Amino acid sequence: MVDTSAPKVTEEEARAVAEEARESGWDKPSFAKELFLGRFRLDLVHPFPRPATEDAAKAEEFLTRLRAHCEEMDGSVIESQSRIPDEYVRGLADLGCFGLKISEEYGGLGLSQVAYNRALMLVASVHPSLGALLSAHQSIGVPEPLKLAGTPEQKREFLPRCARGAISAFLLTEPDVGSDPARLASSATPIEGGAAYELDGVKLWTTNGVVAELLVVMARVPKSEGHRGGISAFVVEADTPGITVERRNAFMGLRGIENGVTRMYKVRVPRENLIGREGDGLKIALTTLNAGRLAIPAMCAGAGKWSLKIAREWSGVRVQWGKPIAEHTAVANKLSFMAATTYALEAVVDLSAQMNDEGRNDIRIEAALAKLWSSEMACVISDELIQVRGGRGYETAASLAARGERAVPVEQLDRDLRINRIFEGSSEIMRLLVAREAVDAHLTAAGDLADPHADTGAKARAAAKASGFYAKWLPQLVAGKGQVPTSYSEFGVLAKHLRFVERHSRKLARSTFYGMARWQAAMEKQQGFLGRVVDIGAELFAMSATCVKAEMQREENEAEGAAAYELADVFCRQAALRVEKLFDGLWHNTDDVDKQVAHSILEGRYAWLERGVVDPSEGTGPWITEWTPGASTEENLARRFLHSTRL
Repeated sequence: MVDTSAPKVTEEEARAVAEEARESGWDKPSFAKELFLGRFRLDLVHPFPRPATEDAAKAEEFLTRLRAHCEEMDGSVIESQSRIPDEYVRGLADLGCFGLKISEEYGGLGLSQVAYNRALMLVASVHPSLGALLSAHQSIGVPEPLKLAGTPEQKREFLPRCARGAISAFLLTEPDVGSDPARLASSATPIEGGAAYELDGVKLWTTNGVVAELLVVMARVPKSEGHRGGISAFVVEADTPGITVERRNAFMGLRGIENGVTRMYKVRVPRENLIGREGDGLKIALTTLNAGRLAIPAMCAGAGKWSLKIAREWSGVRVQWGKPIAEHTAVANKLSFMAATTYALEAVVDLSAQMNDEGRNDIRIEAALAKLWSSEMACVISDELIQVRGGRGYETAASLAARGERAVPVEQLDRDLRINRIFEGSSEIMRLLVAREAVDAHLTAAGDLADPHADTGAKARAAAKASGFYAKWLPQLVAGKGQVPTSYSEFGVLAKHLRFVERHSRKLARSTFYGMARWQAAMEKQQGFLGRVVDIGAELFAMSATCVKAEMQREENEAEGAAAYELADVFCRQAALRVEKLFDGLWHNTDDVDKQVAHSILEGRYAWLERGVVDPSEGTGPWITEWTPGASTEENLARRFLHSTRL
């Protein structure tokens, strides 16, 4: 039998694959990169960037039409049927929703990232499965990779189809391969003298895979004469012989998502469908996500807006102990948090998106921070909303409606949001990704000091080189504008928060240096420390975005700006408390003992603690499904919302 398990790779080999895929250069400035280095470059985000007047007008016209269509759709139908009705998708296609960011040259609407985010926010408020459908198609599906690395011929062939409604999907994850692409098992073997490739493999969790007309497939090309080899990206017609959708997966939330298991067996793909070069697949995927990751923060901000509306309306009419629950401190604290954090969520996504549209800054860290922070905070908001609603927050909308009450799907919101902390890079992986970028300058300066295999002589030379870097850099972290009481005075009451950000940016950089000095080559294994460093950076970024957005609103509308200032002020107060706690956790934590306990758990030392319960999952199947090569023996569950877009 052919061994189809994921390749056995060492930790170093896995790291090398990830390192090769990341963008190593910094051709443009990055606000977040500078923040981690202790340099608060407010000039990179202030004044808050605004869309061009023409782009804004174009977006408003489209969003008005989209809102009208959204008001005709019923999210409860999707929830009860676990399917998006075909007519909903046809309506979205007729509006051009599958080509929101595709250039007008190829039949798309040519909207900005800001407008795209607002469209996703609106559609996802009907049902998050609609947002997942559109974002998986455009943020990680065929349009974005082709925009980035496609040939003119590929763009002419596929982008007009995508704009017309040819739904696309992205196939990377495998049954035994998630965030560690070095173990990717799917293969793309050159055939016909290099004129084509033959794809074999099984892909798991293929969002849109059940209904897709076009696929982006990641597969490993074996290295051989004339072939560079490596993980590569291909555009594949979903109805190509040998492709079978074997399962439609079901989840705790996103009931309407068309996510499946896709098998490829001897699937012929012409060489012309290779995106970029052989071996560039992961780099293309990661670069695509620089902007693609902003879809999740947009939908999280939308969830915050809806949560705030429900909380405001409910807490004003629900009376306990003689007054509305909003007037009780316990609930007032939650309302304040929800309003302030929702404002910050929108500020973060708007700032990141507008910077992406302008193209002046490198936003790879900003996009990653936005995805990480937004997905985490939105879940806190939804949990607080359940608590504010009490028993009604735990009850389904259908049950509420059945007894004559307003059908508020709060428990559904909680279920639907939870996947965002896993989608497109789990929170844990996002922290490692950002941490790698945050310590890049240190690793560059340290050189062989950070290499566990370097000899003593190499380390000595590296130490001399590093000392030169730190001799110039460290003195810059001693003092700054954050210690001058009059700094940022144009921000009024928010000035103190920007001074806080500046001071703590320098403190964060110093802390990172202390970590490098303490652990050196072992720094990358200190995931608890690095995770807190990233979380601090995320909070400082959110505080910055919130302040500059409030100032922009104050300049444009005095009344609205005053309210924005109030929200920005309370958010920064709340965020500052989280930052201080995270700083304390850098050096006072249980990381070491946690590792020891985890090791003991795996060894079975505490197995006695598990007695007294029944495990209903025992005997139901293996932890990870094994797959064998060959033609599928399952029914092909693939279906289409729309007719083929081929002309």
